[in-house]
Amino acid sequence: MKTNFDFLMPSVNFFGPGVIEKIGDRTKMLNITKPLIVTDTFLEGVPDGPVAQTLASLDQAGVQYSIFNGVEPNPKVRNIQAGKAQYLADGCDGLITVGGGSAHDCGKGIGILLTNGDDITKLAGIETLENALPPLLAVNTTAGTGSELTRHCVITNEETHLKFVVVSWRNIPLVSFNDPMLMLDVPAKLTAATGMDAFVQAIEPYVSTNRNAITDGQCLQAIKLIEESLREAVANGHNIEARTKMCEAEMLAGMAFNNADLGYVHAMAHQLGGQYDAPHGVCCALLLPIVEEFNIVACPDRFAELARAMGENTDALSTRDAAELAIKGMRQMAADVGIPTSIKAIGAKPADFEMMAENALKDGNAFSNPRKATKAEIVALFQKAYDAE
Repeated sequence: MKTNFDFLMPSVNFFGPGVIEKIGDRTKMLNITKPLIVTDTFLEGVPDGPVAQTLASLDQAGVQYSIFNGVEPNPKVRNIQAGKAQYLADGCDGLITVGGGSAHDCGKGIGILLTNGDDITKLAGIETLENALPPLLAVNTTAGTGSELTRHCVITNEETHLKFVVVSWRNIPLVSFNDPMLMLDVPAKLTAATGMDAFVQAIEPYVSTNRNAITDGQCLQAIKLIEESLREAVANGHNIEARTKMCEAEMLAGMAFNNADLGYVHAMAHQLGGQYDAPHGVCCALLLPIVEEFNIVACPDRFAELARAMGENTDALSTRDAAELAIKGMRQMAADVGIPTSIKAIGAKPADFEMMAENALKDGNAFSNPRKATKAEIVALFQKAYDAE
């Protein structure tokens, strides 16, 4: 555990029902006269949805804007290039992302291209950015990725089918908005996938080699909130209490992994998502119990604590037996919200495992995993996730 560390998050974070109304005034306070709204066609078309409410607040504040609706799931290099072109053509001077992780990552990518060069693929890695991004505000609509809070920008190179990450404090939005009322109509499958992403992002930092006392508390509280609310949010999307708890949980998990980093679950999930264009949260959920079972020997006491946070009864058990209950809890959560058991479900092919294992070990999330693996061991983990029943 680190005793000397920095702690990164947006300067201002608005949370709670109705906070979206504040975005117009906050945009003016940042002296942004014409932001580029970065979103997708679906959200743009929802009557009185997140985009409509964002625009209404901007209109009330007298702020002009341009709308870029070219965000795709697992945003591609072509998306951020198109966004940059529209930003320049329309004379924008700031960015507002409206959506889940894809919108936020796309907006960060646009900002990176605007100030740090035309080839974002050359900037993959940690703290590679020399220049600040344009002012960035993030309106979050899913309780999952935490990207509205973090320094991570995940983009897919459509030519190579590889996901890469640009990790920099310069990527952190200046202001985040988490309004659970914007999440009430998120479909059950998307709620499950994004919720499982938050679950993973609460677990990986807790066992990360870069963890600290602050992130530990955030992880444990996030896990408790997810245990209390994710199943309910999937079963009834209009359960406001469940939506609010999930919103709180994803913020805590986002802050935690923004500072303590992740591990092999995300490093490997990026390969699945890039290769098969599969939902990120589903990829993470499919890999979670497989990877963490591999990790137990590195820190069984941490996994025993995770089991207790998940509500498992560890009385009279050895540390190792208690740790195994954490894996049981991970599998149960995934099953309860409808996640499949095998990566076959997203089209994974064993012929790709060698290549994906090699790239996973180069991923920026791999270096903080508690147990170090060889390429052959990562291949074996992909195979185990493939063979899972």
